[in-house]
Amino acid sequence: MEKQIIWRGLLAGAVAGVLAFLFARIFVEPRIELAIGYEEGVGAAHEAAEAAAGVAAHSHGEGGGFTRAVQMNIGMGLGVLLFSLAIGALFAVVFAVAYGRVGNVSARLLSVYVAGGMLLSLYVVPALKYPASPPALSLDETIRQRTLLYLLVVVLSAVLLVGAVYLGRRLVARLGTWNATLAAGGAYLVAVAVLFLVLPGIHETPGPLVDGAGTIIYEGFPADVLYEFRLYSLGTQVVIYATIGLVFAALVSRLLGEQRRAVSA
Repeated sequence: MEKQIIWRGLLAGAVAGVLAFLFARIFVEPRIELAIGYEEGVGAAHEAAEAAAGVAAHSHGEGGGFTRAVQMNIGMGLGVLLFSLAIGALFAVVFAVAYGRVGNVSARLLSVYVAGGMLLSLYVVPALKYPASPPALSLDETIRQRTLLYLLVVVLSAVLLVGAVYLGRRLVARLGTWNATLAAGGAYLVAVAVLFLVLPGIHETPGPLVDGAGTIIYEGFPADVLYEFRLYSLGTQVVIYATIGLVFAALVSRLLGEQRRAVSA
């Protein structure tokens, strides 16, 4: 039974990966291209300022990495697909653990709840503290710190959400379903707020490039590009979790329906 559920989670993840790649390729990739163009423009302006000041320009050798065409098609496609498959498998495990243990909730509705909870705890909450940025916008010296802090928020947010669900279930008998849900949700929000206050912030958005006299020689990173990148990154995640939730709901409800009919027979 568990294996059948996990296989359906993987299938839902594969469908979500294809749709999310199409969304990211259309909406996210052009913003990455603009960010790379900004990085190249800053580099050229910096070299021009050094040349004007009589400083020898530093040569930047071309890397032997993949071309942009490969990165934006094959690289992005494989990355999104593998991520979606992993989320689909995790989704199936969470569903299998929660089914029958969170009250009288149908398989379809539980799938929607699990998808929404995973989207909230694994992406939305961490992104509020450490929002996504285009690759060209991040400083190399902070990669390790940013990665560890982001993963820490992901883990703690998931743990806090599980704790909130457990608290809500414990309070149902005393407060009723509605009030227990509000209390558990409030406890989760308070815990997340405390977490955000404790953890350090990372601010890497580059401002204008100025010369020694304080004259702006290159503008700061365009705010609209950063906003659109983060908005469409959120959209990609919504596509992944919504597709997994809906596809898995259809698949698992059929599976569980067949199981019930077999037991009845």
